[in-house]
Amino acid sequence: MRFRILGSLRVGGGEATVTAGRDRTVLAMLLLRAGRVVPVEELIDAVWEERPPATARTQLQICVSRLRQRLAVLGLPPEIIVRDPVGYGIRIEPDDLDSEVFVREVDTGRAAVAAGQPAEARRHYRAALALWRGAALSGITSRSVRRRAQALDERRLAALEECVDVELRLGQAADIIVELTEGVERNPLRERLRGQLMLALSSVGRQADALAVYREGRRIYAEELGIEPVAALQELHQRILAGDTAATDPERSPPVVPVRSLPRAISDFTGRQQTVARLVKEIEEDATRVHVIDGMAGSGKTTLAVHVATALADRFPDAQLFIDLHGHSEREPLTPAAAVATLLRQLGVPAERIPLDLDDRLVVWRTELATRRALVVLDNAADAAQVMPLLPSGADNLVLITSRRRLVGLDDGRPSSLPVLDSDEAIELLGRIAGPDRVAVEPEAAAEVVRRCGHLPLAIRLAGARLAHRPRWRIADLAERLATGRDPLAELAAGERSVGQAFALSYAQVSAPARRLFRLLGLHPGARFDNRVGAALAEVSLPETQDLLDELVDANLVEESEPGRYRLHDLLREYARRLADEPGRAGERRSAVERLLDHHLYVAATIARIIEPVSSSQSLFRLPVPPRPDLVAATEPEGRAWFDENRAALAALVRLAEAEGFLRHCWQLARATWWSNFDGGHLGELSETHAIALRAAEALGDDMAATVTMNYLASAHYRLGRFAEASRLMGTVVDRYRRLGLRRETLLTLCNLTAVHIGDDEYRHAEESVHTSLRLGRYPDDTPVLSNLFNNLAIVLIALGRYEEALRAARRHLALAREHRDLRHVANAIGHLGMIRHRMGHREPARRLLRVALQQKRSSGNRFGEGEVLNEIAAMEREDGRLEHAAALHRAALSAMTDAGDRIGQCASRNLLARALLDQGDVPSALDLHRRVLQDATRLGLRYEQARALEGMARCLQGSDPRQARAYASRALTLFRQVESPDQRATEELLAALG
Repeated sequence: MRFRILGSLRVGGGEATVTAGRDRTVLAMLLLRAGRVVPVEELIDAVWEERPPATARTQLQICVSRLRQRLAVLGLPPEIIVRDPVGYGIRIEPDDLDSEVFVREVDTGRAAVAAGQPAEARRHYRAALALWRGAALSGITSRSVRRRAQALDERRLAALEECVDVELRLGQAADIIVELTEGVERNPLRERLRGQLMLALSSVGRQADALAVYREGRRIYAEELGIEPVAALQELHQRILAGDTAATDPERSPPVVPVRSLPRAISDFTGRQQTVARLVKEIEEDATRVHVIDGMAGSGKTTLAVHVATALADRFPDAQLFIDLHGHSEREPLTPAAAVATLLRQLGVPAERIPLDLDDRLVVWRTELATRRALVVLDNAADAAQVMPLLPSGADNLVLITSRRRLVGLDDGRPSSLPVLDSDEAIELLGRIAGPDRVAVEPEAAAEVVRRCGHLPLAIRLAGARLAHRPRWRIADLAERLATGRDPLAELAAGERSVGQAFALSYAQVSAPARRLFRLLGLHPGARFDNRVGAALAEVSLPETQDLLDELVDANLVEESEPGRYRLHDLLREYARRLADEPGRAGERRSAVERLLDHHLYVAATIARIIEPVSSSQSLFRLPVPPRPDLVAATEPEGRAWFDENRAALAALVRLAEAEGFLRHCWQLARATWWSNFDGGHLGELSETHAIALRAAEALGDDMAATVTMNYLASAHYRLGRFAEASRLMGTVVDRYRRLGLRRETLLTLCNLTAVHIGDDEYRHAEESVHTSLRLGRYPDDTPVLSNLFNNLAIVLIALGRYEEALRAARRHLALAREHRDLRHVANAIGHLGMIRHRMGHREPARRLLRVALQQKRSSGNRFGEGEVLNEIAAMEREDGRLEHAAALHRAALSAMTDAGDRIGQCASRNLLARALLDQGDVPSALDLHRRVLQDATRLGLRYEQARALEGMARCLQGSDPRQARAYASRALTLFRQVESPDQRATEELLAALG
């Protein structure tokens, strides 16, 4: 190699062969951009920074002249440095520069990993890393050089981490521990490297050292950054702490599943090749990992971004993601919370593992991308505030953002403004679609067509499609139509007509029924729709609707995003909506809106009645025979999946119903979508739709509708941990139902109110609510509700330590559940009986009952119930001195609670696991677990689990720090007394022992 920059600058075989400081800076800049011309301004900035002399250009020429002379002395041809009108460049062969060889070896290593050849991958990675002699271009202080050199240093660290991943999978952990230790010492804030060191140490049986590495990192992050380690590192620490050898064994760790979510790149892409090449080269050579493409509507931003992403796909093999942020569309822009949830689902994260809180979602998002080489396209952004939370922090991630606005507030992004096509590019695009021979025959007419289309790619594509499907037309015919034809948007446009003319032309060329369907589709607020939505809007049969949709697809007015699923481009939707809003079509429009709302309401209510629990589905309103039973019957088999696909559209339809004055549809549609949103954890949609529905019901003066809506709005507050607001709303609902004389509805709400009190650790209020409800209940009419009430009563009495009463409640619960043949409640009752018998000292009956409950809960897939029973069995094992088995069961319970997404259950499982570890003598691990629970439980407002964590911390510190232990125990006792837990007695004894 003739040039070396991976360390101090070397030319030929010497290290100080270029000694002048300015000359070294210039040569470094040229080598950093080898094969490209470096503008004179950049070189001047690199040499003199903020204070270039008036003679800077002349002095730069002298530097270059000296460099050529020096290279000639070293046997290199002087013409290797070339002059260009813009600046200077250096021409080198593929093996002349060590950084180029490094990149090539790393790319080969990555390809070997993708091909499943880890040994070959390791050889190439190690060959690449061996080229490094220190920090890139060390000794050169120019800020421009240092900025680009740091990008190379970052690539080296990324390559090292990738190499380590391979070596861990090859079982070579012991061989790389020293190198990893040195790497972590030099880069203490690099969390992936720290995690790899923990993994390597754990793999060779040095769990204690692995835990120490984590604790040291946590201290550094807290002191220097004021943050906790990323969730992935915390999870690895917990797995090592829990002795999860399968999870920490790199040989058995599941591989990252590649994700391919990019749309297909169009084959006739035209006019942007130079832009694509420039962006690809900048991305490959620059450290910037966020690129923003902005431009006017229809200028081809999304198409360009997809082509750039496709060209770079091999460099980001782990994930290629795409999301439309709807920043400029009929829909409301996606919130960061909704956007990151969609991206996580693209990565394969189950819905139940996606947190409700935005900050928690972002932790999961950044953790998922921390170890992936991922490319993310954030399309159609509204503003910088929308995308900033979505930016990953991994060095191996690339983000491409498109927006109609320039995102000036996005400091991290490199902007690229996309103009419309120039005349030559626009004509070439028209020729590719309509046929190059036709364009060659009529060049002037082609130029007029693209001018009339405003040189916008979208408009040109639509116009070209008309020509392609009208082979007898001359291009002049199309030009004349664009110039003189009637245009529905002409009066709405300013200046020259552009994309509107292309839309109007396509619209005018389809049949009258297709035009009517297109207009009405503009009323649908969802991103996608099916033929049943089209049939409801147009009030025609499904076969006829399908024919019309096919016609619109052929005309490029509708896109078939996948078989049977359609969408309107944002601009086309706006165009269609404006057509429907024309004054002469007011009656047509209102009738179509009502049909659209009717269709979704009937489908939602029908499916909800099937998927909701019996106790809640009985409260669903009754509807008359649907206007289109065929459409409801055709959609019903989709079940819950229909809600999942149409969730955003359903929320938008609730807003549309309010805006258009269809107030009954408004509250009924919100109610019909309740269970899907509640059970699926879509609490933002639940809260929004029910708040709107409440306004609608009150505007109607419908007390019953308002009361029902208020009840289900309270359920969102309950799931979000806003117990006070949920309790307030439910109290109002109870009062209203009582005034209306609705006994059964009052009973159901009181049962729900009991659950709220339990979640808030308000067991006395919960008991009062249960007894009030039981006085209202009637047997056998209310058997399902009575069963649930006795379930809640057993939970309350167990928490209060009143086991004889709890035993009677659980037995009554079991009898009612059997009578009602509710297997889920049968398992719950048996589990509660086992817990009660355990606490009463009846150990053998307790074991038998708990084993039966565990089997039933596993059979039904009830992961929360499984975790609850496992914790109880583990507690019995701990009491019997089988500490290792107890800890293993608590770990299994924690896994089950995590799968269920139950945060209270996770806190409980960690507290119990910590107690088992403490009994084994592992004080540091137990203390760390309790501290983590205290943090989580405090955020969630869980007083009982806070108390258990504090009491556990006191036990951990009673030998080493009795004063702090007493403080923790005192806080725990206060909380135990607040919730009236029988655990307060053990805490009182601990305080007495501490003196």
